[in-house]
Amino acid sequence: MMKNKTEKTAKKPGAWSVARQHLATWDKPALLALVKDLYESAEGNRDFIHARCQAGDSGGEVLENYRQKIIGQFFSKKAHGMGDLKLGEARKAIRAFHKASGSILGTAELLMTYVESGARFTHEYGDIDERFYSSMESALDELAALLRGEARELYPAFSERLAKVEEMTEGIGWGFHDFIADVVGQLEELSASP
Repeated sequence: MMKNKTEKTAKKPGAWSVARQHLATWDKPALLALVKDLYESAEGNRDFIHARCQAGDSGGEVLENYRQKIIGQFFSKKAHGMGDLKLGEARKAIRAFHKASGSILGTAELLMTYVESGARFTHEYGDIDERFYSSMESALDELAALLRGEARELYPAFSERLAKVEEMTEGIGWGFHDFIADVVGQLEELSASP
């Protein structure tokens, strides 16, 4: 029975351990050749490898590439306006960057970019739908959790941008502005406390 191309193939139990045992016998040139082949085979692989290689950096060009992927889902350069609005693709870019780099600063930057882009999108195009606002709120929650926790020292770098998002969403329905104002207010209170 042939599988449909869109049907995802389930991981076979122990598949990685079998591949790992095999790869452990390879010498460095063979492993580098494999990585090169993976690099050349797909854009996602290239992005992952670049992010992993620059994990210690502030992100630079790799981070900017991921930012542009997110922004492009909201605003298309080609169409000079509205993007495809594939929110899942934008969120996937954030997860992929985080997985590849482990950079908290870069992940926070991408979450902020997502929220800013969503706020700008609804400001320019009007009310969207519940799914859109839920996704924006989820990303803001994730960002706020970072800024309350392991990235607390980064809050000052994001406070002005968050205030702009709050201001931009004034009058937006679905409780979106109220949610943003509440999260920003909580972050402000936290940053003011010793």
